[in-house]
Amino acid sequence: MDAASIQAMIETGLPGAKANVQGDDGVHFEAEVVAAQFAGKLPLARHRLVYGTLGDLMGGAIHALALKTLTPEEAAARR
Repeated sequence: MDAASIQAMIETGLPGAKANVQGDDGVHFEAEVVAAQFAGKLPLARHRLVYGTLGDLMGGAIHALALKTLTPEEAAARR
């Protein structure tokens, strides 16, 4: 598994989302995902949305995925 494939899956599964995925060993990854769908949701619900885009790869081809999930407004405030 590679970071570009994971990024594409997240962005396809969450239309309009922007994902930045990194990981060098092929099984451990970090991702920052900015999506309007996160508005009003707690972190666990946000993470479940992202995990849902990856399906059975989680716990299999993707051993670990550290997530940072933000709404577009939260991302803009960080800049």
